[in-house]
Amino acid sequence: MQNWIDLFMEQVKATTWLEWTAVLLGIAEVLLAKANKVWLYPTGIVATLISIYLLLHVDLYAECLLSCYYVVMSFYGWYHWVKKRNEPPVKVSYANRQEWIVTLLIVFVGWGVLYLLLINFTKSTVPVWDSWVSSTAWAGMWLLARRKIENWVLLNVSNLFAVPLLFHKNLALFALLTAFLFVVAIFGYLDWRKIIKEERLKEEQLLINVELV
Repeated sequence: MQNWIDLFMEQVKATTWLEWTAVLLGIAEVLLAKANKVWLYPTGIVATLISIYLLLHVDLYAECLLSCYYVVMSFYGWYHWVKKRNEPPVKVSYANRQEWIVTLLIVFVGWGVLYLLLINFTKSTVPVWDSWVSSTAWAGMWLLARRKIENWVLLNVSNLFAVPLLFHKNLALFALLTAFLFVVAIFGYLDWRKIIKEERLKEEQLLINVELV
């Protein structure tokens, strides 16, 4: 145990100011998202662009592709939030069978494609690990865009494998941030489940009221 603590402290001491900046902005993005503030998007974009540079430096190429996707989706979300923030959002729900099929295809086909790209076109030393973390996150993001509660499960599968991967690549603060996101995702799942239950109760009450009329 002491060896792990010593290793962690060494990694923290070796952390660059860029990594500190990316992590602090990442935390700010999460807090802004929780507060439903539009500033989460520019904050997240800057944090992700810094992350791309740092991930390239340690040869985590699939993670870089994932981060590029985050940047694109952040610009889209920023625009969508400003233009349509007064419209009712898509309701939170469970994924149906067809959506689960698409999710599993994204996970396993994406894993295979990313793995082949990494071993053939990059100098990645962790192609299986890196591609798995990214493919599960891609699937989670797809479910998130559709407001499906299972997005939290897929994102946490990605986070679970990402934490040791980032430690392995000496990105200790990124690993801690990911661990923090893992905890946030657990509460996100519980909050969304509560929302679904409340919606169902409202629908049942509405049906009862209609029958009584």
